[in-house]
Amino acid sequence: MIALIDCNSFYASCEQVFRPDLKGKPVVVLSNNDGCVIAANQEAKALADIPMFEPVFKIKKQLIENGVTFFSSNYTLYGEMSDRVMRILQEFSPVVEIYSIDESFIDLSGMKHQDLRAYGIAIRDRIKRYTGLPVGVGIAPTKVLAKLANRRAKKEAGNKDVFVIDSEEKRIDTLKWAKIKDVWGVGRKHAKRIQDTGNYSAFDFTKMPLSWVRKQMTVVGERTWRELQGENCLPLERLPKPKKAIGTAKSFGKKLKKLAVIEEACSYYINEVSEVLRSQNCCAKYLKIFLQTNYHSEHDKQYHNSITVTLEVPTDNTFILNAEGKKALHQIFKPGYRYKKVGVCLSGIIPKEYVQTSLFQQTDEKAGLMEAFDRINQKFGKTALAPALMDSRRIGEWELIKKERSPRYTTQWKELLEIS
Repeated sequence: MIALIDCNSFYASCEQVFRPDLKGKPVVVLSNNDGCVIAANQEAKALADIPMFEPVFKIKKQLIENGVTFFSSNYTLYGEMSDRVMRILQEFSPVVEIYSIDESFIDLSGMKHQDLRAYGIAIRDRIKRYTGLPVGVGIAPTKVLAKLANRRAKKEAGNKDVFVIDSEEKRIDTLKWAKIKDVWGVGRKHAKRIQDTGNYSAFDFTKMPLSWVRKQMTVVGERTWRELQGENCLPLERLPKPKKAIGTAKSFGKKLKKLAVIEEACSYYINEVSEVLRSQNCCAKYLKIFLQTNYHSEHDKQYHNSITVTLEVPTDNTFILNAEGKKALHQIFKPGYRYKKVGVCLSGIIPKEYVQTSLFQQTDEKAGLMEAFDRINQKFGKTALAPALMDSRRIGEWELIKKERSPRYTTQWKELLEIS
């Protein structure tokens, strides 16, 4: 058996944990630069005039009139709360597959004689007690069925956020309950294609000929079809697969003209992606830098450009990447424009042990530098050590707008929750 544990309205719930006065009240979380609504709790979703992904400036009046509390995104807080949930899940199973920031699959094989509903309730209650976060628990023989069980756990009040598919009767009943568009692995186009044949439920889909599924939905659709039948085709992954490319790009809080300020933002992003690269014990062969103005603006001159640097030897060294990134940025930067975004991307990623150096390259005497660099930052804070190009005096000129960001309660001593 497999359990899927999914945090309810995760971003909004993280905010409510530290603001008990918001219990039962509508809460939404905004995207980078407070651009649009990207997350909402059930109370906010119930308000018909608060659409998701709508620019905030268009609906700010409705938010205020409906008593909606809105927060700037606080990814530091959300990431740390996610880590707490995942560590709790490791107490219930030796195999935990982290699927996303707010959901994980765990292996419950060998627990046939266990009361699985009681076990699911224990998981739900411990996460709630230790973190304050509400979760849904779906338990079933396969991943796709566990997804449906989790959905049913949340949608039907009587289930109290826990549902178990542990019999053929429950499997059939759940398949008849679920719409085909709600099945994990069935995208919008495939759902429409299936509905056009007169099949609307997950149960209808399982009765369709496998030959049709193979032809119209390829091997991915076939796996989903078989998983709904109770056949395990998607094994749990103990370790996340290494990323084939690692990138980041964020809009500036305001439009920038100065190269020096854009250099700092670029350096900061290189620092971020190289840290992720080292966490999966890999090196990158290519570094891409891109720069652009605000193409939504009707008044600014428009310009965008990118450049990809081929590194002589694949590396994970922040300082080497920063030096190459700075040279690349200088090549594509043009004065006289007001820039809105800079981005970086690492590709050509290979395991560190596969890196082949040049015949004439000297041994790297600073091989342990980045390891020490990461250890210090893990202990004293993300940018306790940083390249000199990341001048903290200028960070306010390019960082994201986050006027409504809550404190980083769990990671910053100066932002700890105070109780009077």
